[in-house]
Amino acid sequence: MAHCGVQFSPPSKTATSPPVGLGQSVPMSKPNSPASHGIYNANYGNFQSLLYEQIRQEAFGEDIGQNSWLTADELDRFLPWLDLSPGKTLLDVACGAGGPALRIAAATGCSVVGVDVHEQAVTTAISIAAQRGLSQPAEFRTADATKALPFPDATFEAIICIDAINHFPDRSSVIADWARLLKPGGRLLFTDPITLTGPLTNSEIALRSSAGFYLFVPHGYDQRLIGQCGLHLMTCEDLTANMAKVAEARHAARASRSAALREIEGVQAYDGQQEFLAVAARVAREGRLSRFLYVSKKLG
Repeated sequence: MAHCGVQFSPPSKTATSPPVGLGQSVPMSKPNSPASHGIYNANYGNFQSLLYEQIRQEAFGEDIGQNSWLTADELDRFLPWLDLSPGKTLLDVACGAGGPALRIAAATGCSVVGVDVHEQAVTTAISIAAQRGLSQPAEFRTADATKALPFPDATFEAIICIDAINHFPDRSSVIADWARLLKPGGRLLFTDPITLTGPLTNSEIALRSSAGFYLFVPHGYDQRLIGQCGLHLMTCEDLTANMAKVAEARHAARASRSAALREIEGVQAYDGQQEFLAVAARVAREGRLSRFLYVSKKLG
């Protein structure tokens, strides 16, 4: 099995609240709550505006229509692991506005199916696919990925879930369902951006999970579940440094447009997003909350 090492960093000198233990999973609010839907729908409702495109360009270096920590360079590097080509089909779970899935379809010639619980995200993804001339190989639909997805067994050659597995309460059932959907030899690639690798204060966790339901798990948890679900772990990589960089860049890009964003999002929502990004950047930079990539294969 692939091994993914991690270094533990000392706690922040500014931390004043009791730390949370590494073995603790901490759901902060109900999954798919109206509040979290409001935050995401506001973002996707403005997703194709010039203002938000400029922010993504500055934050990620290249705007591919992403709403996570994913950069274009990362995604391009992931492609060989997915082993996709014309005639194969990719499932993107929690696809958001569909940008990464559409980039994969254009690069590999595969077909893509994207699912997301947020209707505004799916509407935006369908619009972007049409603009890029990719409506034929791309299908986007609303679905709740916390439950079994509405596809037959062994449907897909590859499944991806970028920076969203932390929003699913029952991770074991979710990964088992993905294993069900994969064809023999199929690949599963997901990133977990809130893996505990050091102590966090209760205030840091509250801010880092302010957008809805979040499940914080210790390093090693994902690897165990992958094995328990009958998948073979091919590789694991620490992507935390890139997450810290993107969080800082997103914070700065938004701060330089604060007046316009406050008018669109409202002062409270804007300030909350900025606090979220500041905390995400700090705990990642200090190695206390990490982002890992996992690629596994279905045997048989």
